Amino acid sequence: VLCREVIRPYYRSRAEQAVEWLRDDCRDVPLRIHRPEGAFFLWLWFPGLPITSQELYARLKARGVLVLSGHHFFPGLADSWAHRNECLRINCSQSANDVQAGIRLIAEEARRAYGA
Repeated sequence: VLCREVIRPYYRSRAEQAVEWLRDDCRDVPLRIHRPEGAFFLWLWFPGLPITSQELYARLKARGVLVLSGHHFFPGLADSWAHRNECLRINCSQSANDVQAGIRLIAEEARRAYGA
């Protein structure tokens, strides 16, 4: 009951708010957001990202934003699939101010990567 009535709705609303911020701040860069499934992580996909998600991770880390590069989630994949180097996993369970600030920096670095 606690999970269904308190915890899940709480994280769902946090994810929904983060998605709104992402759509607003990233409106001028290619971004797709994988469907949130109730957890406190969101998967961001930057189709055609001119740099790897590992490089985007490094740029964000240098600015104090910690994300996970998508390539870590495809172990043993024999083929070179571009998608794995175009995704980030972000955590949206931090304070709302921190999440919003991080999203702004993600948007700035994505714009920079795309040369916008």
